[in-house]
Amino acid sequence: MDQVLKIVHIITRLILGGAQENTIITCKVLAERGHDVTLITGPAIGPEGELFNQTKNQKYKVVLIDELRRAIEPVKDFISYRKIKKHIRELRPDIVHTHSAKAGILGRFAADSLKATDDFRRPAIVHGIHGLAFHPYQNKWLNRFYIAIEKSAAKRTDYFVSVADAMTGQARAAGIGRDKPYVTAYSAIEEQAFLQPIPEPQRRDFRRQYGISEDAIVLVKIARLFMLKGHEYILESAKELSKRFDKCVWLFVGDGNLSEHFKEQVRELGLADRIKFTGLMPPDQIPLAIQSSDILVHCSLREGLARTLPQAMLGGKPAISFDVDGAREVVNDSTGRLIEPKNVEQLTDACAELIADEKLRKRLGEAGRESVKERFAPETMVDTIERMYRDLLAGKCVTEKEFKSSESQ
Repeated sequence: MDQVLKIVHIITRLILGGAQENTIITCKVLAERGHDVTLITGPAIGPEGELFNQTKNQKYKVVLIDELRRAIEPVKDFISYRKIKKHIRELRPDIVHTHSAKAGILGRFAADSLKATDDFRRPAIVHGIHGLAFHPYQNKWLNRFYIAIEKSAAKRTDYFVSVADAMTGQARAAGIGRDKPYVTAYSAIEEQAFLQPIPEPQRRDFRRQYGISEDAIVLVKIARLFMLKGHEYILESAKELSKRFDKCVWLFVGDGNLSEHFKEQVRELGLADRIKFTGLMPPDQIPLAIQSSDILVHCSLREGLARTLPQAMLGGKPAISFDVDGAREVVNDSTGRLIEPKNVEQLTDACAELIADEKLRKRLGEAGRESVKERFAPETMVDTIERMYRDLLAGKCVTEKEFKSSESQ
């Protein structure tokens, strides 16, 4: 085996979310490969559900910092910074790899601030970009604030790992780390649960649980019921589609602070029998929700690269998505339909096309599965990250183009 690396990963909280699943898989696979891995995180507080229990009985260590929270709280943030710094000095890692906005800032500043001594050297600092804190739907002054902080943190970063090429492009366009190397490592999915066919009786029972008939065409949306997730555009299209297709049903998987708002809107539209809400669903039930559906509809207005897109494809389902961020890196005319953001007419037409054509749904679903199976495998992601770690420690800060070229050889 190659040299064992000491690696510290830092993430703000382990709630249900793509960045969190990505981080847990990375820590798990690296530890299984024999590396000394520690994960530093805050408490899994929030209505989204938690993933913290998935860290139990793993080969990596977990350090919980109670003061590490998502919201900006100066006193707790300072305490978190000091504790992160203390743990890094005690652990003496080769690599500090940060994730998410808060942990990404505190972790990188803490790691970079440590002074080299005879028995301690500054660790190499890597930051994972799962999404960006600034976006077009936010106050411009708040965006400028976030960009300024990220530019400062980038000066203390040796390498960036993006979940999509689109994230690299957006970060560099904002002036973040233009002189630093970036690499894309698509966010891994525990694929077997999605690839393994679920027995028909189990799928029928799932549908029955939500009052969905066996012959219904189910359009599933998997996302928090939250701002910018795009549920309102799906409701607009459902008004028209429900008149044209007697057997189509929409399934909203997830919970959030707009849950009651959307449920009331559904009642006002008279679509309570056509639009179903599951509430919060454990991650191990998502493959069942996908395989019990026919089409994934994802209308988020901002997303690094939504995990639900490759998850649906692994389950053999076509995906309809707004053309935002990294969506076009997986969704195309061979795997689904990519449409203009906020364009309800295009959304309605794309849904109608797939509702009406079972053979097309099957063809797109099969092509989608083949297109993502290798790219989103845990081993593929961790191979890229591990190779980047070794290049970084060896002083080989190659460009992304050079990195991809050497990978293919």
